[in-house]
Amino acid sequence: MNTKKILIITYYWPPAGGPGVQRWLKFAKYLPEFGWEPIIFTPENPSYPLIDESLMKDVPENLEIIKTKIWEPYQLAEKLNKSNKKFKAGQFDVGNNQSWKSKLSIWVRGNFFIPDARVFWVNPSVKFLEEYLKNNKIDVIVTSGPPHSLHLIGLNIKKKFSDIKWVADFRDPWTEISYYKHLKLTNKSDKKHRQLESEVFKNADITLATSYTDAENFRKNGANALCITNGFDESDASKTSADSVSSTKFTLSYIGVLEQLRNPENLWKALDDLVKTDPDFAENFSIKFVGRIDDRILESIEKSSLRNYINNLGYLSHDKAIDEMSNSTMLIITNFPNESSKGIIPGKIFEYLATGNQIISFGPDEADVSKILEETKAGKHFSYSDSETIKQFILAKFELWKSGNLLKNSQNIEQFTRRNLTKQLSEIL
Repeated sequence: MNTKKILIITYYWPPAGGPGVQRWLKFAKYLPEFGWEPIIFTPENPSYPLIDESLMKDVPENLEIIKTKIWEPYQLAEKLNKSNKKFKAGQFDVGNNQSWKSKLSIWVRGNFFIPDARVFWVNPSVKFLEEYLKNNKIDVIVTSGPPHSLHLIGLNIKKKFSDIKWVADFRDPWTEISYYKHLKLTNKSDKKHRQLESEVFKNADITLATSYTDAENFRKNGANALCITNGFDESDASKTSADSVSSTKFTLSYIGVLEQLRNPENLWKALDDLVKTDPDFAENFSIKFVGRIDDRILESIEKSSLRNYINNLGYLSHDKAIDEMSNSTMLIITNFPNESSKGIIPGKIFEYLATGNQIISFGPDEADVSKILEETKAGKHFSYSDSETIKQFILAKFELWKSGNLLKNSQNIEQFTRRNLTKQLSEIL
C-alpha cells in the first residue's frame, strides 16, 4: 500500500478539551490503517476554553505536529468584560441577560473579527505553509472549523497550489449556525461573512459536514458536500463498560457545555412538577451535570424544587466524563430550538449511544438527531414546546427502571465507530 500524506490544519488539538478536538484526533489515530499518514498543523500558544490532558494518550506516536504562534484578542476582551470568556467556547449572554458590555463585545466580535477572532493566524500560516509545501509532498490538506478562519488558510493555499486536494471540514455551519443572528452584524459584515463562506464552498474539492441536513444545505450553496458524522471510539467505550458502577438513583445526566440558547426549560419544568407531585419519583431521582453549565441556567434551576436533586460535578476529563455517562440512567442532549439547526448533531450523542442508556433529546422538529434515535432505538426527541409528553416519557422509563426492566438497548451503532468513520473518510479521499 502506497502511503499518502494528509496535512490537517486544526485549531483544537490536545491538550484542548471539549468535542471540537476529538474529530480529527480520532481520524489521525486511525488514518494510518487505511494508507494515510497524517501531519498536524496547529497553533503553538492557543487560548483554549477547556483543557483535558487525558486526550494526549490518543495522539499517535511519531505523529508529525507542526506548531506556529498565534495572536488572539481574548485577553483584551476579557479585561473589558469577564463574561467574554464564554466567547472562546462560542457562548454569550442573550436577551435580558445581556449587559451593555456584553452587547458591545458581541458587536465587536461579529463586525471586527471576520469570520472570528482567530483570523490573525491566517496570513502567518499561509506564509509558513507556502514554504512547507514547496519542500514536502502533501496529497491532501484539511481545514477544520470552527474557527472558520482556518478555512481561509485552505482557500489561500488552494489558490497557490491547485494540484493539492483541499477538504474543508465544517464541524458546525458558518452563517447558518443559530447564534449567527445574535452577532449584531452590520449589512457590510454580513455580506463579508457570506462572501467568504461562498468562496470556501466553491473552491474546496470536498466540503465535509457532520450531519445529513448540513451537507444538503451546503450543496444548495454550491459546495461539493458529503456527510461524515462524528462517532465514538470503541476503545473508550469498552474501558467505560468495564469500570463503571450502576447508580442507585434514577439519574438524568447532562454531559458537556450547556448555554442559554440550548436551555431545555420545559424539561426542568417537567422534572420540577414530578418531584412535587410524585413522592416515589422524588425519593429516587437525581440530576447530574458534568461540564460547563451556564451560571444563569444553574441559578434558575436552583430556585426551583430541583435544587435538592442537583449533583454538579463541573468539568471532568474526557475519560471520566464517559464514565459518568455510563453511570447514569438517562442522558440529556439539547440543540438550538430554531428550524435552521435541525442538522446539528452534537458529537456527544454517539458516546451516549455507546453506553446503551436511554437518551432524551431537545431541539427542532424533524431534526437529524431524531432520525438517529429512531434508527438506533436509543431514546426520544422532543421540541421545546412539548410538556406533558416529556413527563409521560420520563415516568414510563422510571417505572421500568424501578422494576429492573430498563435495559441497555442501542441498535445499529457500529456505523458510528471512529474506525468505520475513518474508513469512510479514506474512501472519500
